[in-house]
Amino acid sequence: MKITDIKKQVKRSDRYSIYGDNKYVFSLSENELLNSGIKINQEYDGEELERLQRVVVLDKAYDRSLNMISRRPRSIWEMKQYLKQKDYSEDVIEEVLNKLSNRKYIDDQKFAEAWVRDRRLLKKTSKRRLQQELRAKRVSDEIIQKVLLDDETDEHEVLKQLIEKKRSQTRYQDDQKLIQYLIRQGFNYSDIKGLISV
Repeated sequence: MKITDIKKQVKRSDRYSIYGDNKYVFSLSENELLNSGIKINQEYDGEELERLQRVVVLDKAYDRSLNMISRRPRSIWEMKQYLKQKDYSEDVIEEVLNKLSNRKYIDDQKFAEAWVRDRRLLKKTSKRRLQQELRAKRVSDEIIQKVLLDDETDEHEVLKQLIEKKRSQTRYQDDQKLIQYLIRQGFNYSDIKGLISV
């Protein structure tokens, strides 16, 4: 196959379409295009094409991963699941995850810290609930414990504010409904009872 053209994509200016024998063959990121050394009029035989195809697959998987991370931080497990759903092979997944980790784009410690910080800003929730959410993202118990230990939020105050907020809603005028809701949010029954009976 002979490379006959290389064109910058219209919708993705950071990616380039590669044409071989006057037909579209694949696309590469600008960075990977430079790394691969592909040039117009360059010819590739079967073995070189195979190597190039692997570069293309890795580049696409990495690009998709960056797109996912740009929306919100992800745990390593989440990224692995995402790449599995896209039907990438285990060795491609491992290579992409290593690249993301080496560049500090995925890091379970930073992910857990960001998760707790964001949840604290957006919603009144308990440490137990945060622990459950982080476990669901397959963050290690060691990281979860450290992050929650560093979280200086006053759990009692959070519960108090949540009770006040929910009491303003008709649905939670009933103590039992409110208690059940708060237990589902991960708060201790004794703490809830202590504040509701006040």
